[in-house]
Parts: sequence; structure tokens; C-alpha cells
Amino acid sequence: MTGSSRLVIERLWNGDEAWAAERSEVVFALEPGGLSVEITAKFHHDQAPAMAPGRTDRLWEYEVVELFLANKAGHYLELEFSPHGHYLALQFSGVRQAQRTDIPVAFQAEILGDAWRGAARVEASCLPANLSLANAYAIHGQGQGRRYLAAYTVPGPRPDFHQPQFFQPW
Repeated sequence: MTGSSRLVIERLWNGDEAWAAERSEVVFALEPGGLSVEITAKFHHDQAPAMAPGRTDRLWEYEVVELFLANKAGHYLELEFSPHGHYLALQFSGVRQAQRTDIPVAFQAEILGDAWRGAARVEASCLPANLSLANAYAIHGQGQGRRYLAAYTVPGPRPDFHQPQFFQPW
């Protein structure tokens, strides 16, 4: 992708060391027609959602890679992608203040042994204006073994990815 940005997800959400095998990458670019996203991640063999691939509510409860993009006014976009072809796209006007939940995404994923790749596209009309900040996350595992990773760490007693004040310029 020309003019793309790359986020490497290689630490736990709180800054602790993650396992080398957990590393994921998200490459994204704002283009005239919209946003393009490419994901390369370890496949952890978590159970897929029971529904067919496509838009899936509560996708964060499964194995996912997430990309958050924000502007300086605090509006942000949350994009979640699973290795099984499921996605969720939400737009917020402030922290957890959902503004739009029906954002269409063109998304395809492919599992390649112990890795997976995904490619997504979001139309420009579905994006908040003046996006300039980002963070990316990966979630996998079940119960006590659930792991929350981040490109840029976020503070707090538990993982909370809705902290746009800690997103970084891209």
C-alpha cells in the first residue's frame, strides 16, 4: 500500500512482554476512496463465531485483531477482524459513545496453518474526518488464558482499548 502506516502488536496491553509467537501486524492506508487494511497474525486456533462470516456483534469475545483510528477531537473508528472472516466496525463520537454501528466493510481472511492474513476496505464516507491517531490490538485465548496485546500500551487495572488519548500519530 502506498503511503501506508504499520503497527506492530508485540506487547501485552499493559506493556509487559508478549510471546514472540503472538506478534501481529496491521498495515493501513487512507486512500481517496477510503481505508485499506491488511493484517498478518498468528492463528491461535480459538473457536470461530457460530454465525456465518460477515458482520458479527461482540466479536471482541473471539480471536481478533483490532484497529482503532481517531481524530484529535476524540471521534474514532473501531475495526475488528477475525481469522474466520468475521468483522465488526463501530464509529464513536467520544469514549464508548456509539455514533454508527452499521458500517459496511469488505473483508476477506485466509488461515495459512498457524498464521492468518486479512484484507479489508472501508469506504471514505464511513470514516470520521481528519483521522491522525491509531492503536492496534490482538486478543486470543479463553478464560484465565485470555491474552490482550497492543501496539501502544494503555493504562488501567484491566484491558480497556477505548482510550483514544493514548493512541499515537501515524
